Amino acid sequence: MFYSKKLKKFVNISHGFFNREGGFSKGIYKSLNCGIGSDDKIENVRKNIEKVCKKIGCNKNKIILLNQVHSNIVHKVAKIPKKKLIGDSLITNKKGLALGILTADCAPVFIYDPVNNLISALHAGWKGAYQKIISTTLKKFKSKGSNFKDLIAVIGPCISKTSYEVRKDFLNKFVKREKSNKNFFYKKKNKIYFSLSDYIKKDLLKYGVKNIEIIRKDTYLSRNNFFSARRSIKNKLDDYGRNISIIMIK
Repeated sequence: MFYSKKLKKFVNISHGFFNREGGFSKGIYKSLNCGIGSDDKIENVRKNIEKVCKKIGCNKNKIILLNQVHSNIVHKVAKIPKKKLIGDSLITNKKGLALGILTADCAPVFIYDPVNNLISALHAGWKGAYQKIISTTLKKFKSKGSNFKDLIAVIGPCISKTSYEVRKDFLNKFVKREKSNKNFFYKKKNKIYFSLSDYIKKDLLKYGVKNIEIIRKDTYLSRNNFFSARRSIKNKLDDYGRNISIIMIK
């Protein structure tokens, strides 16, 4: 598990970015697979989530996970929903309500407003980032009285720019929207690479969020022991597990 140095300073916040270590799953899901949507045995996934909750200090029945769809849909939550919410960002100011995000190369992002005691957990792959999941979430914070300069944002472990090879049409899509987006791509040996975390950081800075931390752990590299969709596809595996990231107000 990895912590944010910035969030660790706040005693009223519990959080963690988990890799694949320390769970109950077997085979390609070994071992802390928290992906309900994977083909792993559901009882193992549930035990993994329960173990993560114990580590965070939250009730296993008080964690909210989304049906993530690479969107810009944000939900303000005050209690456990009756049905799983569809979207990619959660916001709450309620104590003991844990917000969880599942990833396998995409970026988990935490945002905290220490003035209004408001937290968010969001899922930002390239599609969600392109569809402005960051700015949509920030606007929700503003509607709740937040000042952007007070916010703390943490971009969790995700695929790094040295591993994230993309095609030219991918680059063109971003540059067509904004020429300066070219800064988030680089070429090496006639291949194009994209920095997802720096692109997310740009969106945060654009809205005046300056207190930003990036946890630079490349999920694609096997030595970091994260689940990675890209690595699984490269290795011709049928499926892959999901890493979980959780934040909660104590």
